[in-house]
Amino acid sequence: MFVSCDGSACPDFKGFMLLMPAVSVGNVGQLAVDLVISTVGMSKVGYFYTDCLVPMVGNNPYATTEENATELCTNAEVYAAPSKQLAVLQIRSLFIKNKYRSFCQTLLSWVKSCGFAKIVLLSSSHAYQRNDQQLHGTSLRYLLSSAVEKAVGDQMQRLNRRELEQTAAFPGVTDEKVFHIPGGGITKLLFTESCSKDIPMIVLLKFCSEGDNIPDALALADYLNEWLQLTANQVKVCHPTVNMESCSSPAKSSRWKIPSSWKLLYGSGLPPALF
Repeated sequence: MFVSCDGSACPDFKGFMLLMPAVSVGNVGQLAVDLVISTVGMSKVGYFYTDCLVPMVGNNPYATTEENATELCTNAEVYAAPSKQLAVLQIRSLFIKNKYRSFCQTLLSWVKSCGFAKIVLLSSSHAYQRNDQQLHGTSLRYLLSSAVEKAVGDQMQRLNRRELEQTAAFPGVTDEKVFHIPGGGITKLLFTESCSKDIPMIVLLKFCSEGDNIPDALALADYLNEWLQLTANQVKVCHPTVNMESCSSPAKSSRWKIPSSWKLLYGSGLPPALF
């Protein structure tokens, strides 16, 4: 259930694109969404009140001053950039067991009622469970629901993107093939539900492993930006506590503004008292 920040009715999202992450391996989708919100300078317009996510509260993850650093954030918040017709649902906690389907149904009902043009889901999958085809070439893939297959499919072809390969449902028994997204959280369920309800959905996915997933998030954000052109190159904002290659090289990822919350992404470092 969407709740507006000012208590008014839901903002007018008709024709907007909804960007959101799947809570998946390495939290890559969530980190990539952080980059989009921080760089585009999106404003918080509301939050999702749901019993499907583990409750949580914290400080403003995109703080830029001491004043706004004390603002609170919750487990599922909605941000908007009307000039780009873009809305973002950022999810910050795990799903409660057996609540996946309930969340997907509630989300898709909200998407339909608001008139969103399409959903873009940023996700990830275990690199070690790739099939032989997926071992070749880039580690980035996409999936399209039938409602956007023709329009967006042409764009993906022009960008030389690779669609997620299907795998045998029962190897050696039948020729039936299915999408297998291990570690992808709600990705497959949400995609399947969107297809059945004829809701336009695009999944952008990165194969990765657990660990330092900042490079994976930057790669996924670049993958999104090459298609949508959300932001151009700009001066990097890097923090000494964020260990990342892109802070010392003029890579494409220099277009992204690193959120202030990433300073503590891997803890606060070793206490000086140890030495």
